[in-house]
Amino acid sequence: MERQIRRITDLKAQRIESYRYWQSRTVAERMKAIEEVIREAYFAKGIDLDHRPSDRTLVRVIRPNWKAA
Repeated sequence: MERQIRRITDLKAQRIESYRYWQSRTVAERMKAIEEVIREAYFAKGIDLDHRPSDRTLVRVIRPNWKAA
């Protein structure tokens, strides 16, 4: 994805241009951009999503007299 820097002084024009740009992208490109923004936000907080421990704890529950169907 190419990145461009533009100077826009009118907030309404900026919103219209931004909306037009994202509507021209495919759904896959939009989702990839969202993922990139999320990863950058976590990185800014010092969290590396690729080397993060799991948030879930696995618990094995043993039930006496329970039979699989």
